[in-house]
Amino acid sequence: MIETLKSCIKIVLIVVLLCGCDGTPGDQASSSDIEGVAGGRDSTSRGTIALSVMTLSNPFFKVIADSMSSEAAKFGYEVLVTSGEFDVAKQHNQVKDFIVKKVSAIVLCPCDSKAIGPAIEEATRAGIPVFTADIACLAPGVEVVSHIATDNYGGGKLAAKAMIEALGEEGGKVVVLDYKEVESCILRVKGFKEVLEAHNRTRKSGNLRIVAELPGGGVKDKGYKAAEDALQAHPDLAGIFAINDPSALGARAALEKAGRHDQVRIIGFDGQPEGKKAIDEGHIYADPVQFPDRIGVETVQAIVKHFRGEQVPSEILIPTALYRRGDSSRSGN
Repeated sequence: MIETLKSCIKIVLIVVLLCGCDGTPGDQASSSDIEGVAGGRDSTSRGTIALSVMTLSNPFFKVIADSMSSEAAKFGYEVLVTSGEFDVAKQHNQVKDFIVKKVSAIVLCPCDSKAIGPAIEEATRAGIPVFTADIACLAPGVEVVSHIATDNYGGGKLAAKAMIEALGEEGGKVVVLDYKEVESCILRVKGFKEVLEAHNRTRKSGNLRIVAELPGGGVKDKGYKAAEDALQAHPDLAGIFAINDPSALGARAALEKAGRHDQVRIIGFDGQPEGKKAIDEGHIYADPVQFPDRIGVETVQAIVKHFRGEQVPSEILIPTALYRRGDSSRSGN
């Protein structure tokens, strides 16, 4: 009898502890959840989104990673960030590791748009949804849930308009510092060429002629070497279109060494802080500006919608905006 009474007392005490002042179970947990949502952050951990970027040496990809982490936290997800550092085999191994960790979703900024295919297929077979950000997969027959990126084709067209503006009526020879392994850069060059070709068809003189396409690698040192080679091959070079800010800055260094920085106009691409600074100082003429923070946010939102069973567009493109010298003061930034 005494033991039965003790058991009853224990049960009553447990019920009291579980109940709030108004006697409703779980009120404290509900209150905490509401605070998390109201503060823009879901307090419940729902899993991990794994991200592998092409490189973290380019600030552009770090912004994508940071904005993804911030946005994912609002929905209760953690973001695991890794970098392939231009090595697609390393990136494939990172995907294998994501699969072992049983992450909720994988986001890739591929080091090589075609060679990344087998890694995506492996993740898909494991039942993990794959998204691409900034750089698409071009491997035949390989599908991702959604590709979120800059409108690189449109940005390439803006870059060509800036080059036409920079070289004026005289026109001249132009060199492209490209990166043919990466889909986003292929699209930039495609848009750039199309606008120059259309421009040249309307003119009898003052054409802008692409005399070389050289591998800039998307990094400063390769951009420097490619620009150096271009200057030696074409002493009368008038313009350089570099597919991103690091290669544009490398090209600028080569021009300065050759004493040609006042004769050759550079159009870059990205519009990140270092690139904008170079534009403001007159070292680069203009950039189509990307918005990596928006890419990160849109990617997470696409993942969350997919998990909710909502239809997600196969491609989400974010337009660029042309940035020239003086735009910072005019915009008040």
